[in-house]
Amino acid sequence: MPKKNKKEMNISVEKVQTEEQLNTIFKIREDVFVVEQEVDPAEEYDEFENTSTHFLAKIEGEPAGTARWRFTQNGVKLERFAVLKPMRGKAVGQALVKAVVEDIASHESAKGKLLYMHAQLTAIPLYEKFGFKKTGPMFEECNIQHFKMELYL
Repeated sequence: MPKKNKKEMNISVEKVQTEEQLNTIFKIREDVFVVEQEVDPAEEYDEFENTSTHFLAKIEGEPAGTARWRFTQNGVKLERFAVLKPMRGKAVGQALVKAVVEDIASHESAKGKLLYMHAQLTAIPLYEKFGFKKTGPMFEECNIQHFKMELYL
């Protein structure tokens, strides 16, 4: 029996450019990481907020998720992927990963660089769809199990 297609949702992903968008993504991260996953707010917000490229995903115009990336001495780090609980299972995560990787690839200085992230166990299958591979042992970050995942551009 063929699988029924989910109703097509209008998912958009935009690069954060305004204070209002930034406040929206911080609220999403607070809801997902600080409230739901009990991450210490001091661990969630860091000195890289102003130097990272942030993204806001929306479904039918409603805030749904966020992610960011930044250059590091090791390559390009993708991080802070978060999707609000009611918006999960609707391909928001896939849209975010696709938008972030495409944006990184558009930067000449990212060519040939290592893309990497610290992936929570539940998100590993999502990142694997985009070619990321687990490397090294499982580790704990903010009391949550993770694997480092890598992909070369």
